[in-house]
Order: sequence, then C-alpha cells, then structure tokens
Amino acid sequence: MAEILETILTSLLQPDNAVIQQATAQLKEAVKDPRIIPALCDVLRGAQDLQIRQFAAVLLRRRLAKHWKSIPKEQQENLKSLLLEAIQREPEHKVRYALAQLSAVILRNVKLEGWPQFIQFVLQMSHSDVPEQRQIGLLVLRCALDLSADLFRSHFSDLIKLFHHTLNDLQNAPLLFYTIQSLTSIIPEMAGHEINLLKSFIPKLLTAIRHLIQSNEVQACEAMEVFDEMMEGEVSVIVHYLAEVIPFCLEVAVNTSLSDNLRVKSLSCISFLIKLKSKSILKQKLLAPILNGLFPIMCAEPPSGQMDPEDQEDDDELLEEEAEVQTPKHYAVQVIDMLALHLPPVKLLSQLTPLMEPCLLSLNPYQRKAGLMCLAVLSEGCADNIRNKHLQSMLKVVCEALSDESQIVRNAALFALGQFSENLQPEISEYSDTVLPLLLEYISRVDPSNTSHLTKAYYALENFVENLGCKIEPYLPNLMEQILMSLNNSNNNRVKELSVSAMGAIANGAEMLLMPYFSSVMESLKVHLTQTREEGRPIQIQCLETLGVLARTLGKDAFLSLAQDCCLLGLGLCDRVDDPDMRRCAYSLFAALSGVMEDTISVHLEKITTLMLLSLKSREGIVVHYNENRSFMLFDDEADEEDAVIQDEEEEEDPDIEGFSVENAYIDEKEDACEALGEIAYNASSSFFPYLDSCFKEVFKHIDSPHVSLRKAAFEALGQFVRSMNKVFTKNSSEDNKMVLLSFLSILIPSCLQGALQDKERTVVMAILDTLNQMLRDVKELCVRDAEQLEKLCVAIRAVLQSKTMCQDPDGEDEDDEQQAELDSMLIEYAGEGIPLIAAAVGGDTFAPYFAGFLPLLLSKAKPSCSPAEKSFSVGTLAESMIALGPAAIQFVPHILPAFLSGARDEDDEVRSNSVFGLGALAEHGGQFMHQHYPKLLAILSSIISSEKNSRVLDNVCGAVSRMVLSHPAGVPVEQVFPVMLRTLPLKDDFEENTTVFKCITFLYENSPSQVIGSLKDIARICNHVLGTKEIQPDTENAIILLLRDIAQRFPQDLHSALVSLPAEASSKLHTILGLA
Repeated sequence: MAEILETILTSLLQPDNAVIQQATAQLKEAVKDPRIIPALCDVLRGAQDLQIRQFAAVLLRRRLAKHWKSIPKEQQENLKSLLLEAIQREPEHKVRYALAQLSAVILRNVKLEGWPQFIQFVLQMSHSDVPEQRQIGLLVLRCALDLSADLFRSHFSDLIKLFHHTLNDLQNAPLLFYTIQSLTSIIPEMAGHEINLLKSFIPKLLTAIRHLIQSNEVQACEAMEVFDEMMEGEVSVIVHYLAEVIPFCLEVAVNTSLSDNLRVKSLSCISFLIKLKSKSILKQKLLAPILNGLFPIMCAEPPSGQMDPEDQEDDDELLEEEAEVQTPKHYAVQVIDMLALHLPPVKLLSQLTPLMEPCLLSLNPYQRKAGLMCLAVLSEGCADNIRNKHLQSMLKVVCEALSDESQIVRNAALFALGQFSENLQPEISEYSDTVLPLLLEYISRVDPSNTSHLTKAYYALENFVENLGCKIEPYLPNLMEQILMSLNNSNNNRVKELSVSAMGAIANGAEMLLMPYFSSVMESLKVHLTQTREEGRPIQIQCLETLGVLARTLGKDAFLSLAQDCCLLGLGLCDRVDDPDMRRCAYSLFAALSGVMEDTISVHLEKITTLMLLSLKSREGIVVHYNENRSFMLFDDEADEEDAVIQDEEEEEDPDIEGFSVENAYIDEKEDACEALGEIAYNASSSFFPYLDSCFKEVFKHIDSPHVSLRKAAFEALGQFVRSMNKVFTKNSSEDNKMVLLSFLSILIPSCLQGALQDKERTVVMAILDTLNQMLRDVKELCVRDAEQLEKLCVAIRAVLQSKTMCQDPDGEDEDDEQQAELDSMLIEYAGEGIPLIAAAVGGDTFAPYFAGFLPLLLSKAKPSCSPAEKSFSVGTLAESMIALGPAAIQFVPHILPAFLSGARDEDDEVRSNSVFGLGALAEHGGQFMHQHYPKLLAILSSIISSEKNSRVLDNVCGAVSRMVLSHPAGVPVEQVFPVMLRTLPLKDDFEENTTVFKCITFLYENSPSQVIGSLKDIARICNHVLGTKEIQPDTENAIILLLRDIAQRFPQDLHSALVSLPAEASSKLHTILGLA
C-alpha cells in the first residue's frame, strides 16, 4: 500500500487541478484502510522526495491526533521507536519539523511516563558533540513544550539547566532559537519560586538574541516574545535587569538597517515595561535614555520620494490598511503616549520638553511633525497638568501649525487639535472663538477630492464641536449650512459620510439648539437610510449612528413620535444587511431610543435582545493563524464515521494552528451590544425583566475577555442589569424579586472585587469600581449584606488607595516623593468615591471602624506637597464621608478639620471648593466639638466671600454658612452673615447646595422671621431665579412656594413691596406661582 500511497501523494503535488482532484478522492478512500498508518510509516522511511516525506508526516500526525487510542498497543510502540529514529536520520529541516510535531502529538497522548525514551532522546541529542544533533534535540523538545508544557513540570529544574547550557552555544543560531522558544513555553507554567530562577537567564538571552539578529531577524523577533512572557507573569523578574533590557531594545529600535518588524518588537517591549514598571524606570533613571532613543525614530524622514502612510493622499481604505502595519515611527509615538499615561507629568515633561521644543522650532518638517505628535499624545495622560499650566501655550503652537507651509505638519496639527479637543475638556472650549473660525476657514480651503486630508480636518472639527454646548450657537448656522450642503450636493460618498458624522458631533454639542434644523436633517438622513446600494453602505451606517446621537441629544420632544419607526428601521437593516458595523450602530440606536420610549420599547425587546445575544455568542470574525503545514490540511474531515466512536474524548488542540485573532469590527459589535443591553435594561426596567437573566448570563461570560474594551463594557452592562433589577424590586418588593436581585449581586460583586484586584488594565479597574459605586448608590444595603462582604469591599478599596492592585505595579520600587501618573490618580479617585457610599449603605456606626483605617490614606493625599487633583480628591472624599457617617463623624473631626482649613486657603479652585464644602459638613455633623471653631470658620468664609472669583467656591460658602446656621444658630451672627450670603445668591454652579440654602432660609423664617422679612427683596429675587428651573429639586421648589405663601399671609405688605421691586416679568411670574391677584 505504501507505493500506492506515495503515488497518490505525488499526484497531489502536480500543477494540474484535474490530477489533484482525482488524487484527493483517492486519498480520502485510502485513509479509510486500516493499513494506512503502517503505509504512512513506510513512506516516511522510504520516499526520496522531501515533500512526500513531509506530507506523510503531517497526515500521520493528523490521523494519530484523532485515533491514537484506537491503535493497537504494538503499533503504538513501533511508531514511537520509528519516529525517534526517523527524526535523527532525516536530513531536511521541513520534514524534521513535521516529525517533531508528530512526536509532540504522541507524547501528549502517552505522557512522559509512557515514553521514557523521549526525554532520554532529547537529553542525549542536546548534549551531543555534533551541532546539528543538538539542534534536533531542542527542536523536538520545543515542539513538545509548545503543545504540552505542563507535562514537563517535574522536569523544569533539569530543563532550566539544559537551557543555560545550550544558550552558551552562540555559534549555533537554530539551537539558540529553539532554546528560547522552549523557555518561552514553560514560563506560564512556572510557579513563583521557579520564576526566580529565570533572573540569571536575562543576560544570556540578550546575548543570544543579539547573535540571532545577525543570522535571522525573523527568528530574533519571535525570540523576543520571551520577554513578553517574563513581563506577563505575576512575579516580574525582568525588573531586576531593566538597565540591560531597555538599552538593548533601544539599540535595536534605532538601528535603521534592521527590519521594521524587529524594531517595532523592541519598541513594544519598552512600551510594555513602561506600563508595568514605570516606577522602576524612573528609579533606575531610564527615562532620559528612552526619550533620547525615541526622538530620532520619530523625526526620521521617509526614503526619498516617499511619504509616511498617514500623509499620503491615497484612498482612505488603502490608508487604513497601511495604518494596520506598524512602523517604528508610529510605535515610537505610542511609547511617548505610554509614558504620558504611566509617569507623573512633571517628571516626564521636565525631560521631554527640552527634546520636543527644538523639534517644534525646527526647519525640518518631519521634526516639526514629531513635536506636534508628542503634544497630541501627551494630552491624554497629562491632561490635568496641561489644562492647568500649559494649555494656552500648547494650543497656540498647534493653531499656528495649521498654517504651516508643509502639508505633513498641518496633518499633525489637525491630529493634535483633535486630541486636545477630546482630552482637555472643558477648558479648551473656552478658546472656541479662536479655534472654531480657524477650523471652518481651514476646511473651506481643502479640496473635497482629497478625502484623506478632509478626513483629518473633520476629525479635528468633530472633536472640538461636540463638547461646546451653548458656545456653538453663534457658529451653528454656518456649520449646518456647510454640512447640509456637503451632504445633499456632493457627488463624493466619502464627503457625504464625513458630513453625516460631523452632524452627529454638532448634535452632541448643540443639543436642543439643533431643533430648528431637525426637519432638514431628518430629510437628508432619510434618503440614505432607506437606500439599498452596496456603494452607499458606509453612508447608511454613518446615518444610522447619527440617528442614534440625535435621539439621545434631542430626547422625547423630538423623537417620541418617530421612535417606533426608528426601531423598525434599525431592525430591518439588521435583517437585510450582514455587517458588524451596521449592527453596532443599530444597537446604539436602540439604546438611545430606550431613553425616549422607556417601557413602550417592550414590543421590540424580543427581537432586539435576540440580535444582541447572537452578536455576543457569535464566533464570526475569528481569524485562525496557521503554521507552515497549513497546505496539508485538506483532509480535516477524513474518516468522520470513525470519529463518532471517540466523541467522548477531549477536543485536541491543532498543532497547525499558531493562534487566533478577532477582527476589530466584531469586537466593537460585542462591546456595543453589551453597552446597549445595559442601557436598555435600565431604561425599560420592568419591560426588560423577562430578558434579564439570559442577558446577564451571556454578558457575564465576557468579563474574562482578552479584549480590554469588551471586559470593560461587560462589567458596566452587568452593573446596569443589577440597577434595572433594583428598579423592578423597588416597584414590587416581592420576595421573588428580592431573590433575583440578591442572586445577581452574589455573582457580580465577588467578580468585581476580584477584577479590581487582579485585572492588569487600569481602565477596566476604573470601570469595575464605577460599577460598584453605582450599585452601592442605588441598591445600598443589599450590596453589603454581612460583615464579610463589608470587609472584602474595604480590602479592595484599601488596596487601590495603597497602589497594591495588579494594575498599579504593586511590586514597584517606592519613589522618594509622592508624584503619580494622572491615570493612577484617577483610579484612586474611583476607589475613594466608594468610601462614603459604603458608609451610607451600612450606616455610620457600622462603618466608623473601617473609616478609621481609610483616614490616614486619605489625609496623606491632602498634604501641601500633593498635586491639586490629589488634594481635591482627598478633601472631597473626606467631606462626603462626614455626611455619610452622620453623628459617627464626631470622633474624626480633630483629624480632619486641619485639612479642610488648609484646603480652604489653597490656590486651586477645586481644592478650595471641596474644602469649604467639607467645613460645612463638619459643622453639620461635628456636634458640639465644632462649636468652639465657629469663629475661625466664619473668619475664613468671610475672607473667601469678599475676594473669591470662582462661582463654585462661593456656592459652597453659601452651603457651609447654611449648615452652620442649621446646626448651631447661636454660634452665627445671623444679622451680619445672612444679608451677605443673600447678596451672593442665587447659586451659579453647584446647584445641589440649593436644598441646604433654602432649608436655612425656611429655618430662619420659622425661628427668627424678622431676619427673613428684612431681606425679603433679595429672597424674592433669588426665588424668582430658581423657580421653574432644573436648579432646584421638586421638593425644594414646593418648600419655597409654601414659604412664600406663608409670608403672603403673615406679611402681605412686605411681600408686596418685595415683588414690586422686581422687574415686571419676574413680579408677574411670582404672582402667578403664588396665586396672588
């Protein structure tokens, strides 16, 4: 049979389709013959053609992977001995590699105990005096470890000794490569004490990879993945050799004679180390070398006659494809971004600015571009620092670059302006009168046929306008005229798509100001939403996305009558068009419509949830990456009948598959499905209840997704499901509803706590903490059912405050000062927000012992040396905690009062505002201990109110004074203080304090009416301002009306005089509200 089989395999290699088809049919019959395995062995031994031998090895491996247990024992033993002989004898690498993979499959079935000759063979060959035999030994080992590293756990110490030995063989490049690959395979299986054995490998690995670079850059690039594994482990050993690893990576990255892939791999290692070990990088003074290495890469000019991909004026789709291929220049900018996200801004900017400023002033356009790209990526990680200290100067540089003579510089300036607009809110919107005319004039000069350039300009415009609010009003007519004209009159589909996208951004900024244009906008969108042409699909998808934005921003007034039709439109498009982007935008539309329709969306929920659950379950978009044996996989379906008898066996890994990836569009679809389900569940409430359990279970599966954005969306959606169930329970407090709610909480809260401690991504942990905070705010005590749960919540929050979670470099070297990256500060703020929420949930007396543990951590961030963001967080959290603790706060007053007194004099507006609020909270809950401090408090508040310019600080002064009056009126000279407070009213910014302010006015009226009547003109002015607005809560509005009506009865003449003093329109408004003639 061997001869027949060899003939068939030979035919399969012929360049003739008819011959191949006939041979394929013959092979499918041949594999059903029970003699197929001995025949393939004979071909392996006897065939002269290396491709035939390789083919036979692959077919034999695929056969044995499925049928090993059904093969007679004698045949199994023959195969094992034959295989080791064949590997040793085989002269060709490709065949040898196929045989090594075959041996790995057999080993996985029989284990080392069932094949002792295997490990003997590996050790004997790897210690041979013949270089090629050493290669064979490590190749066989590498294939086995790649497939089943766990089988070798008891031999790890021997393997480590072996690898130390083989890494010394620097002239044998294949041996070095197989050794490093073998080491990479066992690292994930190693325990903590074993990981420490890897430290001594790092110098040898650097030397070995240097030699590999000289002989095979592709293998060197792959070998560098050993560093990824070392960094991924729970115990990072690479930190001890940062001073060697980072210079090595920089040495590779700056070497322009090396391949882009290898240079990018080196930069990615640096980026990963910055993310995981930023403190160590600062401590070991590696920031300067990193920056000095990155700038020449970022400033490099492309080869003569070429341009960087992002600066080419090609079709957008081609540019997107090229953008997916990373270049060293692109990745160097991403490393700067990573530095900004993970290092304290002051420390980064002090070393980055001397390199960046000369670039911005350079005569070389590529250096100017590099400087602008730095500014752009700094805006996320260093946002607070830039907003407070550098925004005006940096924005001036970017705006001036928009008129640069070089298009590549103008492109970079547009990108920087878009990034600034996205990350530096709300301060950047203050410059709208400078930036927006500049952008509109710039866009008017862009040739519409140059869609690549136009896309960059629209990117900047969209990001800038979508946060403008009322500042957009003067520009709205011009903006809408340009956008509608481009959408309705252009013949270029890309221009239309950009116009529709810009319309959504304008809607986000303008909100209700867009209403006069609503009918024109809807008419323009309708044309594209109902079209059926494939070439119009991108515009249609963008129109669907913008429709969702309009529904969200304009709300019920505009959309309630259209909501049913919009739902049907979205469902119809999902039915007709199989496109992940279409579904993603439809899901976002459904979520927006749920806010408009609320319970009435119920008629569509079955279809909507079915679609979204299908998206979450779908494996569509998964791309399988095969190794070099992919061409031999045309017989995967062979012997299906025989497979039936081994269905109970575990599904085997396919050694030909090197890995999987998922196309971004399908990840985005799942992410948007999670977000939309959560939002719809919360808005639809009771109507969503029948679908809640199935959605919870499916979304929960994604909290361990390898994709950061999907993990984050899953946690957020699960929190929304819990809050939805809580709304159902609030309406109907049945025992069944309570049990469902408790069931969800019992699943989600432990997962949130584990995620907060173990997830390595800060953004995911922030989302988890925010989810916990929202549940605590809504569900309250049911989130903390017992002392054990309370302890676990506090442990998680304390771990974040102490920077001890996995995403905070818990093993990092402590810095001498207290500076943090802004992202770390944000993470801590999310954790701190939970402290007063837990206190409110369990009660002050229960929480007081836990708060005592948090207090030193919070006070440590209120020191004068801390950043404004840290001080603001600290005093804000302390103030909210005092309110939540209630009477139990008294014991903490002596510790907290000094921090508030100091903060009230701080130069930062937000720190002053929070501190003043805190003084009021102490006055309200600090009991008699605070009475002695009233003169000091009044002096500070009087000083602030006489000189303060910030409206929020003044609002909080009014709130603090009101709390002091309500808590201890005898300690306040009301006749002096009350008129001054009234002159500061109405509140301008912090409207939450209105409740306290009007409670104070009512209290004084009830206890000292002469004080109120004497200031009635001011009170009437203030009441007129707030009544009928969203600045006050409904119960406060009712209290004000009751107060004024009582005054009208008891002091009619005084009220009449007060009303007459108002402008006629205001007086008429109050007369109407009070029902006065």
